[in-house]
Amino acid sequence: MIIDANSYWFDERIFHDETLCEQFLAEVPRAYDTEGYLTMNSAGKRQIVIEMPAGSPGLNYIEGDYTLEKRLADMDEAGVDKAILKLPGCHEWMSLEMCRRFNDGMAADAKASSGRLIPLVAVPPFGTKANLEELDRRLDDGFAGVQLCAHYGKRYLDDQVFSSFFEHLNERHVTVYVHHVPVPVENESLLAYDNLRRSYGRCVDQTTAIGREIFGDFFERYPNIKMVHSMLGGAYFAFKEMLLPHGPKRPDASGRFQTDTETVSKRLENNIYFDMSHAQPWGETLLACAVEVLGADHIVFGTSYPVKREWLTEGVACVRATDLSDTDKDLMLGGTAQRLYGIE
Repeated sequence: MIIDANSYWFDERIFHDETLCEQFLAEVPRAYDTEGYLTMNSAGKRQIVIEMPAGSPGLNYIEGDYTLEKRLADMDEAGVDKAILKLPGCHEWMSLEMCRRFNDGMAADAKASSGRLIPLVAVPPFGTKANLEELDRRLDDGFAGVQLCAHYGKRYLDDQVFSSFFEHLNERHVTVYVHHVPVPVENESLLAYDNLRRSYGRCVDQTTAIGREIFGDFFERYPNIKMVHSMLGGAYFAFKEMLLPHGPKRPDASGRFQTDTETVSKRLENNIYFDMSHAQPWGETLLACAVEVLGADHIVFGTSYPVKREWLTEGVACVRATDLSDTDKDLMLGGTAQRLYGIE
């Protein structure tokens, strides 16, 4: 079974329903220097642009990209059996009411797809009664996990403000998909150049998020949670060994670094997983390197559909073209996601 573990869902009604569009855009957190607006792109299609921070476009949602018919046809062309639905970053600021609407839409498409589409719950990450009721209702109705952002405002997920929410996730042994935010909390040096901001900024956000999860006591507090980080964890395979604590060789060493290699390694092994987000931008060499360092049993195939259609339609072939073993390819293309999300 081939599973796209990173397929974006957006409510197409927002492009055509003036009231719903106004409600969606009204929730964009302008107090935190974020801007959102509806415009027309060069192809004459409506699109919503989110600037994070204002003046730096980071997210684009385009009319017609998210229809059920188009998604299923493109999955057929790609040879993808199932896709996990998640939101394209807007859940960082969405209210519970708006999350409910998006959850309803994902549930409807999942039902209409005869089981090919599997949603993740969108809900604000605070342990209020209403938030937890929405979370539980969706999980009990067949949603495969929960989707969060790497940070909310200036707070990463290890912050105590989210503790009651994660305590509930831990009790339910939930798999959590962690989507990057377009830029990390500290971002001023990245803003001037599109690729630096849009690609590298997302990677910095993820490596920061993972570091805060594994170097602190996050997984001592929530040992039953699996966290799946996008963008291969911000190319975490390149930094894993360097960031692991290593004990001093001399007893009189100055102690500049953490030294508990075993504890941090255990957290990476038991609790951290990686979504490639898209195969082609990494290329065969870096995908092979990621598997060597992180393990195919910790990596899931994703396409960020519909950002670039070819990331879906040609993504499976890109993974198949690597020199990896068939076992590793099968794990990345479906086996690991099946295990994480309980997909049959």
